[in-house]
Amino acid sequence: MSFLRRHRAATPAGPDFDVLAMDPGDWPGNLGAGLLPAPDGSCQGVFLRYDLFGGRGPAMIIGNLPEGSPARDLTDGQIPFEVAQLLDALENDEDVEVTGVEDCPVMQGDNLLIVRKVKLSESRISCVQFDRSDNVLVTIASWDRPITDDLYALLKPLPAELFQQG
Repeated sequence: MSFLRRHRAATPAGPDFDVLAMDPGDWPGNLGAGLLPAPDGSCQGVFLRYDLFGGRGPAMIIGNLPEGSPARDLTDGQIPFEVAQLLDALENDEDVEVTGVEDCPVMQGDNLLIVRKVKLSESRISCVQFDRSDNVLVTIASWDRPITDDLYALLKPLPAELFQQG
């Protein structure tokens, strides 16, 4: 997927990769972002929280985790980091487990995207994952809303300026 690319700044102010997400201007709710820092200061991932519920919790979390990020290392049945973040933000302390994974082909323009649908014991959570061309794992976790193939057409790299500290 040629529109996904790495970039490096002389002084890192955020992630060293483009964050694949929906542009905040295209989303009618509130957007929040968080960085996962490593002890050496490098960025181990970025997650974006889209809130459509007027402050009552996020509707969707999109995570971008590069190769080597510890948040990617899961044991069998363990939920993805983004699902845990979604449950935490919703103050839902139920035990949720992965019950299965299904690979689904999705066309995005002229490109074929292999999407892994993660099935969870909590049926109100939809979760999908796919790998970008630069080996960044994208995970989308949604509360009480199905994730349809139309969503992938809305995803695009966000500008690095969104992650620079003032």
